[in-house]
Amino acid sequence: MVAAAFFYLFASVTVAAAFMVIASKNPVHAVLFLILAFVNSAGLFVLLGAEFLAMILIVVYVGAVAVLFLFVVMMLDVDFAELRAGFLRYLPFGGLIGIIMLIELILVLGAWTIAPGVVDVVATPAPTAADVTNTEALGRVLYTKYVYFFEAAGMILLTAMVGAIVLTLRHKEGVKRQDIGEQVARNPETSIEIKQVESGKGI
Repeated sequence: MVAAAFFYLFASVTVAAAFMVIASKNPVHAVLFLILAFVNSAGLFVLLGAEFLAMILIVVYVGAVAVLFLFVVMMLDVDFAELRAGFLRYLPFGGLIGIIMLIELILVLGAWTIAPGVVDVVATPAPTAADVTNTEALGRVLYTKYVYFFEAAGMILLTAMVGAIVLTLRHKEGVKRQDIGEQVARNPETSIEIKQVESGKGI
């Protein structure tokens, strides 16, 4: 009974916070609601017995990703009013796409059927050794059965990181930069200039 009460509490707060993420006009408030959604999702993982996933959700997403979003939004000082200036111009097109996606979701949910044996398989937990912790069991599955998918996800994230750096890199004009090749190729003829100073006109 207590577990069910906590489940409905965490689930309702998670859904409400997720809705406020997309409904908040202030981006800082949206990031704060995102952090709240992550924290309650971690509570749901604890109820499921996946303490490691709950810890990762708090440490990685709340402690790093969401806080990074918050600092980036606050430090860049983006003029969101200017970004929303052309919102009404694209509203019909966005509404059309939203209606198409809603129809697709309705068609998928309407044709969704659950196989008779799936409920019994899901309800029966997989046998695990008594001396294996939650973290060790997750590591065994992740790095054995799903190791190639794990490596592929790492490569995709690395490619996305490099792409983000390349897209956001901007070279400012008028900034002196170091050219290693030019420095190494210097010689006395190109680096020293001899001036014949007349008598009495020096420094």
